Amino acid sequence: MADKKKAGAFDIRVMIALLIGIYGVVLTILGIVEKQTEIDKAAGININLWGGIGMLVFAALFVLWARLRPIVVPVEEKQ
Repeated sequence: MADKKKAGAFDIRVMIALLIGIYGVVLTILGIVEKQTEIDKAAGININLWGGIGMLVFAALFVLWARLRPIVVPVEEKQ
């Protein structure tokens, strides 16, 4: 019977979460230091801050999904 291993850090969901998370951190920081004139251009909504927070939540959900339902890779036995 073949052993099973988890994909771990090589799971595509972790890679997607990392990319979205990095963009989320950048947008959140930009949203925090945004000037009021820039916020007024976007109808008074700090879209960078809200977009960044949304991306961070999305990334966290992807990591949670990868941890709760890991991809199992079967390991073949050598003959």
